[in-house]
Order: sequence, then structure tokens, then C-alpha cells
Amino acid sequence: MKVSFEQLKSMVVFAQIVEQGSLTAAAKQLGFTRAVASYHLKKLETQLEVTLLNRSTRTMALTEAGIAYYERCRIITEQANAAKQQIEDIKSEPQGLLKISCPVNVGMQLVVPAINDFKRQYPKIDIDLQLSDEVIDIIKNGFDFAIRGVALSDSNLQATKLTTMSTCICGSPDYFAHYGKPKTPAQLSEHQWVVYQLGSKTLTLQKDGKKHNLTMQGGLRTNNAAARTAFVEAGHGIGRIPLYDAWPKVQAGLLEIVLDDYKSKDIELYGVFPPGGADSKKLRLFIDYLKDYFIKRHTALGMLKNV
Repeated sequence: MKVSFEQLKSMVVFAQIVEQGSLTAAAKQLGFTRAVASYHLKKLETQLEVTLLNRSTRTMALTEAGIAYYERCRIITEQANAAKQQIEDIKSEPQGLLKISCPVNVGMQLVVPAINDFKRQYPKIDIDLQLSDEVIDIIKNGFDFAIRGVALSDSNLQATKLTTMSTCICGSPDYFAHYGKPKTPAQLSEHQWVVYQLGSKTLTLQKDGKKHNLTMQGGLRTNNAAARTAFVEAGHGIGRIPLYDAWPKVQAGLLEIVLDDYKSKDIELYGVFPPGGADSKKLRLFIDYLKDYFIKRHTALGMLKNV
């Protein structure tokens, strides 16, 4: 039995239904209605004379035939994407869409300025930037790339280290005028902290080979890094803040750094992407551009600190 073009389309739809976990999510990913996705699935099962998915109002499970068939459909979809990327790579000017997920504060402070420059250099590459501090499933949600401040935990993804970011302990001048500046790690425990909920609550400081551990506690907690910095700036407590975020406010007199002779753990910034994503020329260009941008940014920051 020959495979028609229409059946090939149905096979791609079926692969998306399995990967997205529902007809509705697959339809949204492919850009059409749930009814169309259902039509392709039913037509495929009719043509093959087998049931591929056992469905109820709440659950969906692959049959034995569905498991075997999905593997073939997945390969067809991957090969089609690889063929598209191969053509993209031989074009003189890279183009296409990059859908990117990024934490809010890193996005606004670092990634948005980088994309501004990137778009001037590669105007035919479209960017869809989604800012969120939540760790999302990039494959399920159709992202090409995600920027994360934690090591890779999902073995189905690939990762590349983008940069290392220094951190510092800060407070506002008003806060320190009222409560005093801590001069030793032990005194930090006597202060109120603005706690970033998505990070570790334990702070480790190191100097002369000695480590000092303490738990950051306070009456203000947030899952947003920009809000944490704003709360610290408003005088509600001290906070551990990335240097890229703190330094402009230090220069403006809005924040002061304490215990800068102690070293705290750096933040490793990673880029993660689906398997095969590095085969995309536009993604490779974007990753290389980001890494270079971060190097230049850190160099400039280092120069400012020495002024």
C-alpha cells in the first residue's frame, strides 16, 4: 500500500498528539483546531485498520500498535525537520523563527539587549521571546531554546553553558543606616533577608580557605528576581543579587555591597534545547552570539568595577 501525501500529514499529526499528550495541545502546536487533529487520527486508524490510541475523556494511552507506529512517525517528522534545517544552512542569509524562553530579570537585563543587537545583524531571523521564572517543558511547548540558571535536569534535552555570573550581598543605604552593616558572615544571620524562592536558601561564603554557611530568612519572599532586587532597594532587607543587576544600582547610590572580600557561589547560566536543535544554523548563530555578548558584558562590568 502506497503512502499518500495526506497520510504523511496524518502521521505528523499523530506524532504531535503523542508528544504533546493531547489532541488539543497538538492542534495548538500545529496551528489548527482540535477537530482537525481528531480527523487525522481517526482517518489514520481507519486506513491502518488498527487502534493507535485508547482514549477516554481524561486519559490517552498508546496501544501496542500505536507504540510501534509512533516510532516510525517520529522518525519521519525528525527527517522532515532535518531536511528543512539543511536547506536553511545553505542559504546565504539565515532566516526563520526562534522561540525562546528566559527568566524575567535575566531576560530584561541581558537577553533583550543582546537580541536587539542580534536582530540588527540577522534581520530575517524572527524572535519569539517568552519571559517566565518558571521552568517550562520546552519540547511540549514548542520552544527552540531556553535559558536557565540551573544545571540540566531533563536528560531529553541538550545543554550548553552560556556564562558564569558573579553575585554579591547588597542592601539599601537606608536599611544599613537603620540596622547597621554586617562586617562578618555571622552577623548576616541577624539581618532580614529578601528571599528568592527559586534559589537555594543556604548561602555559603568563603575566604582564606574557610567556608561559612548560613540560612537566608526574612519576612519577604518572591519567585521573581527583579522583585527581589526592588524589595532590597526599598529597604526591606538584604539580598544575594547577581552583580550584573546590582552594579548599576550601586553606581547610582541605591544599593551598597557588603562583605565583598568574601566569595559567594557564582550562578551558572545555561542554554538548553531539544535533541537535534544544534543542527539549526539560526540557533547556532544565536547561541554563539549570546556567549560572545556575555563575554563583552562581563569585560565592561569588570572595567567599571575598577574605576
